[in-house]
Amino acid sequence: MRVLFTVSDWPTHYFPMVPLGWALQAAGHEVRVACAPSQARTLERAGLTPVPVLGDLDMVFLSRFKNLTDIKAGTWRYPGLPGLHPDTGEELESLDGFDFAGYAQECKRRIAGETGKGLAGVLAFARAWQPDLVVHDRHSMDGIFAARALGVPHVAHLWGPVGTEEDDPELHPLPVDYTRAFPRHGLPEMGPGLVEYVIDPCPPSLAPPTGATRLPVRYVPYNGPGAMAPWALEPPARPRVCVLWSNSVGRTYGTASYLVPRVVDALAGQDLDIVLPVHPDDVATLGELPDNVRVVEQFPLHLLLPTCDAIVHHGGAGCVMTAAAAGVPQLALTFGPEQDADGSRLAATGAGRHVTGDRATPELIQSAVTALLSDPSYRAAAARLRTENGARPAPDRLVPVLEHLASTGRLPATPAAPHTASPSAAA
Repeated sequence: MRVLFTVSDWPTHYFPMVPLGWALQAAGHEVRVACAPSQARTLERAGLTPVPVLGDLDMVFLSRFKNLTDIKAGTWRYPGLPGLHPDTGEELESLDGFDFAGYAQECKRRIAGETGKGLAGVLAFARAWQPDLVVHDRHSMDGIFAARALGVPHVAHLWGPVGTEEDDPELHPLPVDYTRAFPRHGLPEMGPGLVEYVIDPCPPSLAPPTGATRLPVRYVPYNGPGAMAPWALEPPARPRVCVLWSNSVGRTYGTASYLVPRVVDALAGQDLDIVLPVHPDDVATLGELPDNVRVVEQFPLHLLLPTCDAIVHHGGAGCVMTAAAAGVPQLALTFGPEQDADGSRLAATGAGRHVTGDRATPELIQSAVTALLSDPSYRAAAARLRTENGARPAPDRLVPVLEHLASTGRLPATPAAPHTASPSAAA
């Protein structure tokens, strides 16, 4: 079987698909990943074969443009933060003197051009390679377009607690076809009705809304390459708290949204072992750190979290899901609609707390982390998420389901049976 993956221009959107790619390849199937050129090296390092034919739709650029649009419309959620110029990242304290209308038109033309380039590129490759099945991340309509044009089944792969049908349009559950490529090729308009099947890696307590048929799968964390440090195998002498922040948050919302120094200051006086897995670009910004803070680089989160008692992060789906799989209580300090949704849905399970980043004072951070470590209900709820995840079918159990869908166009009568892992494997 030939399986075409299509992915959007952001690794955390497609990292949950990587274990499925491994499972398909281990079963003898061919997997190719249509991507933007910027993602080719990341996919190669993940052990998958990239096909760099999609347009360059940088998610940071798109997010900055959306932020400016919200500021102009008066719907900006974070009044304390300035908007950033979509191209340069320059902080714009005011839009006075900035030709937003003219710039917006240019941005829309650029987005439509890159989208059209990607749709044409994936269709040309798909016609030449002839896949039997297409698996695409939630933001990649390239896969839907190619599959519908060729008449082969396709499945959306979710990456976290936001689904394909949401009441809040700010969550952008699915992309919009501004190019009108779908009707030009005789296809239905792009929309939720085209998504018939979703691969859902969320534990049931975090199940995202969708009208599609769910194919449940265990979330197997992949956080990029990296080595396991021997010290991480030694039980810490005091509670260990991981503090993780995506550098994309600062690139999207400005330097004031980088809350790691504030979190460290809030926790510095506590009897804790604090671990900071940071991007190399951010090391210099941290300054002198307390003795109980350890900085690590290129340390995949799923290797670190089993040794931790709590995690503080920015609310990204990769953090939420990896911590859920490890059974670790979480504090999400969020900027952005999707991260807000991730954080609030996590808090609703009882496995963590959520505070929007603009409200995250040092006192509130310290209080929240103290509660996560001292109140056993958070640990119990986090353990339930871990158990729920471990009870779902592993990616290899999904392969026969996808084989049946590819060959018949429908799901088998009997779904994949769960394969319950041991606690250590589920983590």
